Amino acid sequence: MKKKPRYLRLANTLSTAIREGKLAPGTKLPTHRAFAEQCNVALATATRVYKELERRAEVVGEAGRGTFVRDLGLPPTLGVHQTDAEGLIDLVFNMPGNMGDTEMLRTGLRRLSSAGDLEAMLRYQPHGGRTHERRIIAESLKPTLGSVPPENLLITSGGQHGLAIIAFGVLQRGEAVAADTLTYPGFKSIAALQGLDVVPVEGTDGVMDPDALDRRCRTRKLRAVYLIPTVHNPLGSVMDVTTRQRIVEIAQAHDLLIIEDGAYAFLESDPPPSFVALAPERTIHVGGYSKSIATGLRLGYLVTPSRHIPCFLEAIRATTWNAPALISGLVTNWIEDGTLAKSEDDRKRDGAERQAICRASLPNLSLSGHPNAGFSWVWLGNGMRAEPVVAALKGQGISASGAEPFATTTAIPQALRLAFGGIPKADLSGVLGKVRHAVEKFAR
Repeated sequence: MKKKPRYLRLANTLSTAIREGKLAPGTKLPTHRAFAEQCNVALATATRVYKELERRAEVVGEAGRGTFVRDLGLPPTLGVHQTDAEGLIDLVFNMPGNMGDTEMLRTGLRRLSSAGDLEAMLRYQPHGGRTHERRIIAESLKPTLGSVPPENLLITSGGQHGLAIIAFGVLQRGEAVAADTLTYPGFKSIAALQGLDVVPVEGTDGVMDPDALDRRCRTRKLRAVYLIPTVHNPLGSVMDVTTRQRIVEIAQAHDLLIIEDGAYAFLESDPPPSFVALAPERTIHVGGYSKSIATGLRLGYLVTPSRHIPCFLEAIRATTWNAPALISGLVTNWIEDGTLAKSEDDRKRDGAERQAICRASLPNLSLSGHPNAGFSWVWLGNGMRAEPVVAALKGQGISASGAEPFATTTAIPQALRLAFGGIPKADLSGVLGKVRHAVEKFAR
């Protein structure tokens, strides 16, 4: 049997140590030169060892700081492109970011550490968030949501936490909530946990048909309608203002609560008025910063009518007590110093570039996607099914999703959802080329 190259044997030794926990996450590895001297190998060999470990997504190199062991319990993020037999290129989870995010965090933490009342962060916080931070977030939302009273804004541990608070705070087990026929899987999970009945309402490309909603209201009792009106997930559509106004009229006629999810709304450069601006008395708006800053920083907010505040505060107390003060401090500082605005602009620019690559790589396929989003929806025609395509891609080391996680109907549309925000742009065309070949294979 042919002996493995020295660099692979050394890489396998380090890999075993990492996977067995002998090298803990965050451990700084020796410099390339120091490692070469320790192992009595050439510097070029040491460099190949570290590159192999990066390829396996077991270490990460940070310019000017060194090479560190990754936490293998976390999914791969920006710049980590798994291609080995034990990992997959991830087109399922949308993980936007850029190479400057680590320095952004480091700078933010330094600023926070030099702030005045740091000790206050070590103590219990108000359930709805500290007053000055609620004021900062409310002020930042004026361009998109209009005037938001800070007392009507509650800080949560992410947008998903905000949806859970709504479900457990104001919705009762067995109540029915209308939603698009394709919608955010996280909402479906919360609805299932709370025992809510999700009622699909037809629409076009992610924009709910108001007349179909009205018909649903006339045939059964609905408690609320869940909408993603600005940059729909998964289809990327933006609901026009006329449709929004008509849905408000129907909600008023049938006394529906409107749940407005704005997770990706920042990607739209010229958004129509939000539901919370059109109907503040019956709209609960859910937002967060995981898509505009980083998925690991779980901070979100609810904008709600005053009557719901007591039950939402109780739901926050029962679930997390309060959002982490460290993260809320970081984010509100970033709002004030312009870092958030810059990050949002970067995400929009990056998403536009990725959408262009996607459309160039999949020229003959039917796509739905917002022009600034890092995800697209691929409709499969001619009697094709998504499962064989997903299986074929998995065999090539690519993880993709069909429509089932997003569907609220019994009949599942045949489609692929591709989230490519975390794939290095240099590799994206090649990855999407494999998607195209897999689809073409089963289209024959």
